[in-house]
Amino acid sequence: MTTAAHHTTPGHSRGRRCRILAELAIGLVPLVLVTTTTASWFELPGSYLVLAIATYLVIAALVLSWLPSQDWPGLGAGNRVTAGRATLVASMTALIPHPQILFDEGYWWVIGMATVALCLDGVDGLLARRTGTTTAFGARFDMELDSFFMLVLATLVWRSNRVGPWILGLGLPRYLFIAAGWFWPWLRAPLPPLVRRKAGCVAQGVALLVCLGPIVPVYVASIFSAGTFALLVASFAVDVMWLFQRRRPAGRIP
Repeated sequence: MTTAAHHTTPGHSRGRRCRILAELAIGLVPLVLVTTTTASWFELPGSYLVLAIATYLVIAALVLSWLPSQDWPGLGAGNRVTAGRATLVASMTALIPHPQILFDEGYWWVIGMATVALCLDGVDGLLARRTGTTTAFGARFDMELDSFFMLVLATLVWRSNRVGPWILGLGLPRYLFIAAGWFWPWLRAPLPPLVRRKAGCVAQGVALLVCLGPIVPVYVASIFSAGTFALLVASFAVDVMWLFQRRRPAGRIP
């Protein structure tokens, strides 16, 4: 998104943050609806609702910290959809301490929420392009939420005991990549946007949903997710090689 506000005053900056904060706060409405329905259906304690809200508030705080310095009129259509996805991700995050819901109905409930979140993942970028509001901020918001979503799904699969703890590998590559960047700064250089990475994220989500499917034999889920994990590692290896070949001699990113 382009903007003419090159000199943002403190008052404008506060106003911008207040507008965006209000948009993020609206997300609490669907979040409460989803979590109260889940809690009522599966007889979950009040701590479930508290954890879901706390998770969403942390996401909102990170979003505000990622905002660029330009004065924006608001989040934009695409980022609003991403914020909506965040309410579903927060609802699923709060289920991690309650693996008792992961029986037949519980599996389908989680699969339903995750499927909606995956479908909306294709909508936010489309809306941003259609409305001419694509930004580096929006791309980061989408990418970081996707990474967290995959980690949450992988943890739920692990907690279901359908697949061993190795399934967490499907949710950790992005965070291991970030951690490695602290030791090798050239890994922090920007990567060109590629359909391969978006397809990899979709494949992660599908593999994890297959693992949760109660009608899918455990051995089939394990083989499918192991194959997806191998492809994911290969994709990250390609990115690492690309960055290594273009690293700066001093090892510093300007």
